[in-house]
Amino acid sequence: MRLAVLTSHPIQYQAPIFRELARRMDLEVFFAHRPTPRQQADAGFGVAFDWDIDLLAGYPNRFLANKARNPGVDHFFGCDTPAIAQALQEGGFDALLVCGWALKSYLQGIAAARRLNMPVLVRGDSHLLTPRRRLKAWAKQAAYPRLLRFFDAALYVGQNSLAYYRHYGYPAERLHFSPHCVDTDWFAARATPQARQALRADLTIAEGSRAIAFAGKLVERKRPLDLIEAAAFCRAEGREIEVMIAGDGPMREAVLAQAAQLGVRLHFLGFRNQSEIPAVYAACDGLALPSSGQETWGLVANEAQACGRPVVVSDQCGCAPDLAADRDTGRIFETGNVGALASALADLPTGAAAQKALASLVRRYSVGAAAEGIEAALSSCLERASFHHRTSEVPT
Repeated sequence: MRLAVLTSHPIQYQAPIFRELARRMDLEVFFAHRPTPRQQADAGFGVAFDWDIDLLAGYPNRFLANKARNPGVDHFFGCDTPAIAQALQEGGFDALLVCGWALKSYLQGIAAARRLNMPVLVRGDSHLLTPRRRLKAWAKQAAYPRLLRFFDAALYVGQNSLAYYRHYGYPAERLHFSPHCVDTDWFAARATPQARQALRADLTIAEGSRAIAFAGKLVERKRPLDLIEAAAFCRAEGREIEVMIAGDGPMREAVLAQAAQLGVRLHFLGFRNQSEIPAVYAACDGLALPSSGQETWGLVANEAQACGRPVVVSDQCGCAPDLAADRDTGRIFETGNVGALASALADLPTGAAAQKALASLVRRYSVGAAAEGIEAALSSCLERASFHHRTSEVPT
């Protein structure tokens, strides 16, 4: 099987899946945009940077010429890659996988594949909890049941993603599970007891103290102030919680000011690149993700669990029913309810049962499982295409 993948730009979470797919099939990945370090900062990270791990090794890939007037991955017209049509025509591909439909480049790829009678698969994490205005929700309800049928297979990444496709009436036989995941072995190998001891010593966190991590952009949709308030709530009840923040962004000063005002012990680590983040998870006792419904998944939760740490996530996070519903792996709280968040932080699962449950969960939401789902969807599409071709040749 020869598969083309069209995605926005190199993403640290996608690269391990592409490497695994390249071991299983003939693969080529097309990128619509190459972000600059400054664009990374403007996307909410707060600092200009390049990822310190190789996101391009281990699988065939190329960057398409982006003709957009204002290049970027944060708006529909930011990726304009008409060359995808020629690449698909000349590549001898059996199918195209697109990683969404919210960029012009994706629609260009879908249209080109359709002209070539090439099956199109989609993998994304849209869910129904994302805030929408009533008119937009009505328009989607009217249009999406037909528009989604352009895809020959849809890969859902979790339960909320599955509910999204079911809501719009997508055919069940075309749905395949390809979970959101991280390179769990890579994270686990680096989140060692030694890494924990070293970082906690640097931060002067006593081994008996409970430290909760927040990892990500300091932007409003991730609600970092809720974590600071929850830690203060716990402190007022005599349950001291220290907060570790690995991230930066426009809310940095607001977070620092609120922690100082409420007397919360805050360890502000700033932006931590990929090779540095496992030590943060090793040093903490759990991860908090208090985001709004704009958090379509929350892959930092996968990262923390790969490092053996439970998670506390809001009920609007896309990953909540998958990664935190089991009380041995995490806790779910009502978005914006600081008291409920505080209670969840004070009640994190610990012990052998939690570690066993986390290990089992990590195996289910793994790179191998994601690749298997894509492989199964591709095989199903090609089988259907072959059947239709055979039946169309039968004389009537």
